[in-house]
Amino acid sequence: MSAPRSYVRPMGAWWQRLPFYRRYLLREATCVFVIGYALVLLFGLWRLGQGRAAFEAWRAALAAPASLVFHALALVAITFHAWTWFEVMPKTLPFIRWHGRRVADSTIVRGGLLAAGLASLLVLALAWGTLT
Repeated sequence: MSAPRSYVRPMGAWWQRLPFYRRYLLREATCVFVIGYALVLLFGLWRLGQGRAAFEAWRAALAAPASLVFHALALVAITFHAWTWFEVMPKTLPFIRWHGRRVADSTIVRGGLLAAGLASLLVLALAWGTLT
Protein backbone atom coordinates (compact mmCIF):
# COMPACT_ATOMS: atom_id res chain seq x y z
CA MET A 1 0.00 0.00 0.00
CA SER A 2 1.38 3.43 -0.96
CA ALA A 3 1.29 6.53 1.19
CA PRO A 4 -1.44 9.07 0.39
CA ARG A 5 -0.25 11.85 -1.86
CA SER A 6 -0.85 15.51 -1.24
CA TYR A 7 -2.84 17.53 -3.71
CA VAL A 8 -0.56 19.55 -5.95
CA ARG A 9 -2.27 22.50 -7.55
CA PRO A 10 -1.41 22.85 -11.25
CA MET A 11 0.44 26.08 -11.96
CA GLY A 12 1.09 25.82 -15.69
CA ALA A 13 0.01 28.91 -17.63
CA TRP A 14 -2.02 30.35 -14.73
CA TRP A 15 -1.50 33.83 -16.12
CA GLN A 16 -3.31 32.93 -19.35
CA ARG A 17 -6.61 32.12 -17.67
CA LEU A 18 -7.91 35.65 -17.09
CA PRO A 19 -7.25 38.99 -18.79
CA PHE A 20 -6.65 40.48 -15.32
CA TYR A 21 -3.64 38.19 -14.83
CA ARG A 22 -2.18 39.06 -18.24
CA ARG A 23 -2.56 42.79 -17.56
CA TYR A 24 -0.99 42.35 -14.13
CA LEU A 25 2.04 40.60 -15.60
CA LEU A 26 2.34 43.20 -18.35
CA ARG A 27 2.37 45.94 -15.71
CA GLU A 28 5.00 44.12 -13.70
CA ALA A 29 7.13 43.59 -16.83
CA THR A 30 7.34 47.35 -17.31
CA CYS A 31 9.76 47.44 -14.38
CA VAL A 32 12.45 46.33 -16.84
CA PHE A 33 12.14 49.70 -18.58
CA VAL A 34 12.06 51.57 -15.27
CA ILE A 35 15.29 49.84 -14.23
CA GLY A 36 16.85 50.40 -17.67
CA TYR A 37 16.08 54.10 -17.62
CA ALA A 38 17.39 54.44 -14.06
CA LEU A 39 20.64 52.82 -15.19
CA VAL A 40 20.89 55.24 -18.13
CA LEU A 41 20.53 58.19 -15.73
CA LEU A 42 23.02 56.71 -13.25
CA PHE A 43 25.51 56.18 -16.07
CA GLY A 44 25.01 59.82 -17.06
CA LEU A 45 25.78 60.93 -13.51
CA TRP A 46 28.89 58.77 -13.50
CA ARG A 47 30.01 60.32 -16.81
CA LEU A 48 29.31 63.80 -15.42
CA GLY A 49 31.69 63.03 -12.58
CA GLN A 50 34.36 62.16 -15.13
CA GLY A 51 34.29 65.60 -16.69
CA ARG A 52 32.69 67.65 -19.42
CA ALA A 53 34.06 65.62 -22.35
CA ALA A 54 32.80 62.33 -20.92
CA PHE A 55 29.38 63.83 -20.19
CA GLU A 56 29.08 65.29 -23.70
CA ALA A 57 29.99 61.87 -25.15
CA TRP A 58 27.19 60.32 -23.07
CA ARG A 59 24.75 62.97 -24.29
CA ALA A 60 25.81 62.32 -27.89
CA ALA A 61 25.21 58.60 -27.38
CA LEU A 62 21.64 59.39 -26.35
CA ALA A 63 20.99 60.59 -29.92
CA ALA A 64 21.85 57.18 -31.40
CA PRO A 65 18.92 55.35 -33.07
CA ALA A 66 19.03 52.47 -30.58
CA SER A 67 18.85 54.93 -27.70
CA LEU A 68 15.91 56.76 -29.27
CA VAL A 69 14.04 53.47 -29.76
CA PHE A 70 14.74 52.48 -26.15
CA HIS A 71 13.52 55.85 -24.88
CA ALA A 72 10.34 55.63 -26.97
CA LEU A 73 9.61 52.13 -25.64
CA ALA A 74 10.44 53.24 -22.11
CA LEU A 75 8.04 56.17 -22.42
CA VAL A 76 5.20 53.87 -23.49
CA ALA A 77 5.99 51.28 -20.80
CA ILE A 78 6.37 53.79 -17.96
CA THR A 79 3.22 55.65 -19.03
CA PHE A 80 1.27 52.36 -18.93
CA HIS A 81 2.82 51.53 -15.56
CA ALA A 82 1.86 54.93 -14.12
CA TRP A 83 -1.66 54.73 -15.56
CA THR A 84 -2.29 51.36 -13.93
CA TRP A 85 -1.17 52.74 -10.56
CA PHE A 86 -3.58 55.64 -10.90
CA GLU A 87 -6.32 53.08 -11.62
CA VAL A 88 -5.42 51.22 -8.43
CA MET A 89 -5.47 54.37 -6.31
CA PRO A 90 -9.23 54.32 -5.49
CA LYS A 91 -8.96 50.69 -4.40
CA THR A 92 -6.13 51.40 -1.96
CA LEU A 93 -7.42 54.62 -0.40
CA PRO A 94 -9.96 54.65 2.39
CA PHE A 95 -13.37 55.90 1.29
CA ILE A 96 -13.33 59.64 0.74
CA ARG A 97 -16.53 61.50 1.51
CA TRP A 98 -17.52 64.96 0.27
CA HIS A 99 -20.73 66.52 1.60
CA GLY A 100 -21.84 63.16 2.97
CA ARG A 101 -21.41 61.27 -0.31
CA ARG A 102 -18.63 58.94 -1.36
CA VAL A 103 -16.29 60.38 -4.00
CA ALA A 104 -16.43 58.34 -7.23
CA ASP A 105 -13.45 56.23 -8.22
CA SER A 106 -13.17 58.06 -11.55
CA THR A 107 -12.90 61.40 -9.71
CA ILE A 108 -10.04 60.06 -7.60
CA VAL A 109 -8.21 58.81 -10.71
CA ARG A 110 -8.71 62.13 -12.51
CA GLY A 111 -7.55 64.01 -9.42
CA GLY A 112 -4.38 61.94 -9.23
CA LEU A 113 -3.69 62.48 -12.92
CA LEU A 114 -4.29 66.22 -12.55
CA ALA A 115 -1.94 66.42 -9.56
CA ALA A 116 0.76 64.49 -11.43
CA GLY A 117 0.32 66.70 -14.50
CA LEU A 118 0.58 69.89 -12.46
CA ALA A 119 3.66 68.60 -10.64
CA SER A 120 5.26 67.73 -14.00
CA LEU A 121 4.49 71.20 -15.36
CA LEU A 122 6.02 72.76 -12.25
CA VAL A 123 9.20 70.70 -12.63
CA LEU A 124 9.40 71.60 -16.33
CA ALA A 125 8.89 75.28 -15.57
CA LEU A 126 11.61 75.23 -12.92
CA ALA A 127 13.97 73.35 -15.22
CA TRP A 128 13.22 75.68 -18.12
CA GLY A 129 13.87 78.68 -15.89
CA THR A 130 17.30 77.37 -14.97
CA LEU A 131 18.18 76.50 -18.58
CA THR A 132 17.39 79.88 -20.11
